[in-house]
Amino acid sequence: EESASHLFFHCSKVLPLWWESLSWVNMVVVFPNHPRQHFIQHMYQSYEGLMATRWKWWWLALTWSIWKHRNSIIFSGSTFNTNKMMEDAMFLLWTWLRHLEKGFQSHFNHW
Repeated sequence: EESASHLFFHCSKVLPLWWESLSWVNMVVVFPNHPRQHFIQHMYQSYEGLMATRWKWWWLALTWSIWKHRNSIIFSGSTFNTNKMMEDAMFLLWTWLRHLEKGFQSHFNHW
């Protein structure tokens, strides 16, 4: 049986998504073993401001994308597609930012 920790954070197929994401914001972390600790690490970090808020939303978007893609593999026989998973997470975050941030005007193709 697959654990939540492996599914979302430590699987060799999803771990590169997290490392890439962390490189965008020059963040270096050690991933905790338990999903709750992973959540706390990213939601209650000491960073403040717009980028910190966006990072928290990104964490949620990527985690949700991983969940949706894993379900699609299990229940619909889809194949694992890292690029699609990342694209879906980026689109989800972009959609949220359009509705949550006043003045967010970036077109998805330029984002």
